[in-house]
Amino acid sequence: MSLARAEFLKLHRRRGLLAGSAALTVGPVLAAFAVLTILHSGNPAKHPPAGGAENLAAMLDVLTVLAGVTAILIGATAGAADVGSGVFRDLVATGRSRTALFAARLPGGLMMLLPLVLAAYAAAAIGSVLLAGSLPAPGLGTLLRFGAWIALTATFSYVLALGVASLLGSRSTTIAILLGWQLAIAPVLVQIHGLGSLRAVVDAAALQRIEPDAIATAATAIPMSGLAAVAVLAAWAGLALSAGAWRTVIRDA
Repeated sequence: MSLARAEFLKLHRRRGLLAGSAALTVGPVLAAFAVLTILHSGNPAKHPPAGGAENLAAMLDVLTVLAGVTAILIGATAGAADVGSGVFRDLVATGRSRTALFAARLPGGLMMLLPLVLAAYAAAAIGSVLLAGSLPAPGLGTLLRFGAWIALTATFSYVLALGVASLLGSRSTTIAILLGWQLAIAPVLVQIHGLGSLRAVVDAAALQRIEPDAIATAATAIPMSGLAAVAVLAAWAGLALSAGAWRTVIRDA
């Protein structure tokens, strides 16, 4: 845990990364509620209240993407910053196990990522209840499912970024690859019906299978069991972490 805290402090001291991560998570939620509230106040007949279950689902759809981008930024930094700055050689010289150094990056980065993501979700959840007005407010079960979902997707993206960055040793390359994959390539692969059942091995398909019904797109979902979806996500995460750990162990100091 001392190594994990050290990793957290290294990330937390990067003010630009911290500010950018907050701007990508908490910022859009507060801005969306501010705009919706102003519109509703100006013309209640045309613009519905800013809260409610439906608005929360729409906001969560966007927040899921932004949380994934934030997770990639933090994960890529956690995985490659030591190599890029030349600190990795000093860490190895202390006699610490390389495996332990890599393993500490997992909780260390999540200690920074999850509070930001959950704070953004908490703001969205509270606003959806307090500003529901005449609209149906989300129930406790819905709020818990949505919260678990956003935490899961952010953690998964972080794990991928950490593993790839540790493997490549480059923050910028990792960010470019994973943003391209998650925002462009994976969604397109899921839509190519000619691939048939092969689409089920794409992480985006597995995430679609387990996302809450309120934000799910049934028309694009690929038929697969919940257990299969969990297995696909576990395989992606395990492969990324294994590759990152292997490269950390054999990397020249």
